[in-house]
Amino acid sequence: MRTRFAPSPSGDLHVGNLRTALYAWAWARHTGGQFVFRIEDTDRSRVTPEAIAAAADTLRWLGLDWDEGIEVGGDFGPYQQSERLPLYRSWVQRFLAEGNAYYCYCTQEELDAEREEQREQGLPPGYSGRCRDLASSQVSAFQKGGRLPVVRFRMPTGSTVVRDAIRGEVLFDHANVPDFVIMRANGYPLYNLAAAVDDSMMEITHIVRGDDLLASAPRQIAIFRAMGTAEADIPVYAHTPHVLESDGKPLSKGYGTSSVAWYRDHGYLPEAVVNYLALLGWSPGGDREDLTLAELVKLFDLERVGTTAGRLDPRKLDAINGHKIRALEPADFVHRITPFLARTGLIADTPTEEQAGVVAAAAPLIQERVVHLSEAAELLAFLLAPDRHFEVDPEAAARVLTEDAKAVLEAADAALRTLLVWEKDAIERVLRQALVDELGRRPKHAFGPVRVAVTGRRVSPPLFESLALLGRDRTLSRIQQALDEHVGV
Repeated sequence: MRTRFAPSPSGDLHVGNLRTALYAWAWARHTGGQFVFRIEDTDRSRVTPEAIAAAADTLRWLGLDWDEGIEVGGDFGPYQQSERLPLYRSWVQRFLAEGNAYYCYCTQEELDAEREEQREQGLPPGYSGRCRDLASSQVSAFQKGGRLPVVRFRMPTGSTVVRDAIRGEVLFDHANVPDFVIMRANGYPLYNLAAAVDDSMMEITHIVRGDDLLASAPRQIAIFRAMGTAEADIPVYAHTPHVLESDGKPLSKGYGTSSVAWYRDHGYLPEAVVNYLALLGWSPGGDREDLTLAELVKLFDLERVGTTAGRLDPRKLDAINGHKIRALEPADFVHRITPFLARTGLIADTPTEEQAGVVAAAAPLIQERVVHLSEAAELLAFLLAPDRHFEVDPEAAARVLTEDAKAVLEAADAALRTLLVWEKDAIERVLRQALVDELGRRPKHAFGPVRVAVTGRRVSPPLFESLALLGRDRTLSRIQQALDEHVGV
């Protein structure tokens, strides 16, 4: 089996693109075949080199390697359509010579008028074929008038049955498939021509793509046949259903969380994104929802992809991401959160030995608590930020560091100063005795003011472990600072 992913990247790839890529990749890997990554960039006004590089980087981030394509090459290259223009033009010339295509001199105004007339008559819009059989005198007149022709494919009579691994056989009557443009007047090919030529010449066996492209299948199959492709060698299609926004609206590129880069920047694991996208329209059977890439390859089958549109569910993705984070090995978790800590300036891009030691010691305290890797920076800022930058969250101070908290902080300060050994168990013992047993405070009201004073937040890693890591001097200094600047002020 040979599958392909062929985006036209003009910006960040969105989840619809990547789900298609994932299914194509999984089917190739499941069958022991090849996965091809090529770029459709004949529209040079939209596709940029930066977007192409970002698309490749996104595939690599998700773990979707490719056997042939951009950056790795292969026997059927080049894999960027803008580098294959002479090939498309040669096929157009052959189609013209064999009568499968013709020059069309219609102006845009004429085409618009034709569609308006069809609309008024209640007819479906489509090209009438007015240039199908022009006389030489008509062609001469158009050329003398300076008209530059496009090339249209001559759609044959009859019908086409599209073999679809997801939808079964889909019948198209060619009466509803008018002649279509395959090459612009400037010599650049259009999608149907370039995609069909590439799929044929790259020997693609299965075309996995969104169902918005289903209507183009009979056009491309007509091109396969005009190229001389045997019926048995025409690719099998697999048109995946739409991905909708969480509110059921069609997914748009303007929708914030439609971009895979957004998930990456906000601390989602690639394993979680892949797991979630795999389930967005496909099921391994039963109630199973925890999958690795290797397990997906073993279980995947195109015929198990449903025909119902998938809907983004942020809560489900968060649940999967949190589960995957908790399953990471401690050293791997440290590795994953390090870029987020560096991005916020808490540590250097290449952490110092001291910074690396603090992060490694603190990471186990938050691994069970974070849903997104990006949350690590907020939870560990009290440990990693220089003391001169430490601040108590104003809302937390207003709610917790009240006049009633003064006795708690003074008792905590006195108890902690008695410690000879600064470690977690000793810290917990003296604080429980001083604040719970002697002051009679409930744990929430006993430890809440200490937590806010020392970490600056109402939510933090476990308190006693945090104080142990922060150290005696910084802990006592922050308690005193809270007494001076917040309590009773």
